[in-house]
Amino acid sequence: MAQTFPALAERLGGQKAALLKFASSLPAKLLLLTAVFVIVAEVFIIVPSVADFRRNWLMQRMVAAKIASLALEASSGAQLPERLRQELLTTAGVHAVSVKRPDLRRLVLGMPDETQIAAVYDLRSEGFFERMLDGAKAFAAPPGRLIRVIASSGMMAGEIDAVIDETPLRSALWHYAGNIFWLTLLISVLSAALVYLALVGLLLRPMMRITRNMVSYRENPEDTGRIIAPSSRSDEIGIAEKELATLQTQLTDFLREKARLANVGLAVSKINHDLRNMLAGAQLVSDRLASVADPTVQRFVPRLIRALDRAITLCSNTVSYGRSEEPPPKRAPFALRPLIAEVNESLGGEELNGVKISVSVPAGLELFADRDQIFRVLFNLLRNSLEAFREADEPPEQPAIDITALREGDTAYLRVSDNGPGIPPLVRANLFKAFQAGASTSGAGLGLAISAELVRAHGGDIFLDDTVSGAAFVLKLPAVAHVSPPSISDADVFDGKLAQDSISR
Repeated sequence: MAQTFPALAERLGGQKAALLKFASSLPAKLLLLTAVFVIVAEVFIIVPSVADFRRNWLMQRMVAAKIASLALEASSGAQLPERLRQELLTTAGVHAVSVKRPDLRRLVLGMPDETQIAAVYDLRSEGFFERMLDGAKAFAAPPGRLIRVIASSGMMAGEIDAVIDETPLRSALWHYAGNIFWLTLLISVLSAALVYLALVGLLLRPMMRITRNMVSYRENPEDTGRIIAPSSRSDEIGIAEKELATLQTQLTDFLREKARLANVGLAVSKINHDLRNMLAGAQLVSDRLASVADPTVQRFVPRLIRALDRAITLCSNTVSYGRSEEPPPKRAPFALRPLIAEVNESLGGEELNGVKISVSVPAGLELFADRDQIFRVLFNLLRNSLEAFREADEPPEQPAIDITALREGDTAYLRVSDNGPGIPPLVRANLFKAFQAGASTSGAGLGLAISAELVRAHGGDIFLDDTVSGAAFVLKLPAVAHVSPPSISDADVFDGKLAQDSISR
């Protein structure tokens, strides 16, 4: 039972949400307007019809009263029995009748009590709106209410004045209004339903189809399957569908072209990033060649240096936006320590500039990954740390980079940390996004983005570790499950400890 009420509440909440959604939709508004128009039509039909029914009913009573007066006049002045007089009044449906001719006014039947007459209605001068107002008053007439009615017609000589009980009129009005209400309501509802269905078929459904297509297309505008298929209609709806299909086709083609350009742009940026690092290494070699005393070398080294400077400047200024996919990694087992030593050699002494790199990696630790791609990852991380040292406002007195690693099963954890200025909090949210996480002023923000893409292509992960100072990145990479038999010289691995190796330049 405890789970019944939440389920019921959730179902009721869903029904309420669906009802609110329908209430704000175009079909609901059209349905409401149709209902309002039906009510207005009912009013315009019933009110005049009731007014005409009332007038006809009163005229019938006046005709009956005239006939009764003619019967009395046919007696040539003889006094009719009271019983016959009452039968004439009852038959005519009146309480008193008087006839007015040009020469005289005569009370024919009954004796009206003027104090009990509630209203006087002159049917000769009653206008259209006055008849409708009098008809509305007759609906609320109290039982036994007496009214005085004056009328004349072509079939009557002079005028006839009668006192009538309005209670039968009130009952007849309610009966007539009920009949005409249900009849006109049925006709109005059928007409409104036909109009509503016609509008739904001609306008609402095509508009809802266009709306749903626009919402679906907005979710993925590059999907050609979401482009609307125009109907064969030649009216405004058909024109709108054709124009929308043309617009979506053009926009999809534009987005595809833009995506292709973006792919090329990011591919160029990635090449630019790695090429700049390579050119920086070549520049260091050219600096060493400048110290060679050979005349031929001295002749060509300045040209080489200028060409490298121009190439590095071009790479630094070439920053394009886009996205490209790295090739899939070519996995093979390799030892991690020699790879780190190779990265260190690639940096060179001028690049390190006194920064101490400490390596603490088991000698038998092997990764099962693409060696060249992991080289790029480590190279990018070390270059970022060195650039952070160079651009720090207050660099540490003894800049250092620590590289440690350990294995847990078939997973290796590699940690690269430094004691530099660290990474600002605002940069951390977009740390591994291209063009958004560059910590240095001269970089394009691609190093960490490329590194993250390469690591994740191996099924691993890279993340920023929490440190008190500096920055620390942790790489999670696949390792070779088996452990190579340790040699006698590898006492650090043989004792189960991490190898300690310190490299400084």
